[in-house]
Amino acid sequence: MNMSQQTAELIKRKQLIEERLEKTGKRVEFEELLKKKLIETGWKDEMKKYCMELIKSKGIEKMKLEELTEELLPKGKALVPDVVKNELLEKIQDFIENDPDYQRLYDF
Repeated sequence: MNMSQQTAELIKRKQLIEERLEKTGKRVEFEELLKKKLIETGWKDEMKKYCMELIKSKGIEKMKLEELTEELLPKGKALVPDVVKNELLEKIQDFIENDPDYQRLYDF
């Protein structure tokens, strides 16, 4: 399997996982878990503080939503604690490994 085939296979698998999460309602459940964990770990407060500092330093009148988003997105992703990422990944993997429809659809 060459690189483009591997990439296509990964995209197909990702889409299938997203469809199964959506169809079963697990996506909402996992999103709620993520929100809870981000609050518990202080991520939300840290991002709020960073956002306020950013707006203060650049001035609210000069700051556009697109600029704010460009600044916050990479910072937000970088600050998500590994323990939160790993817990969510484990839950998704467990769901996929135990979802008979995913296994049937993906020829597990």
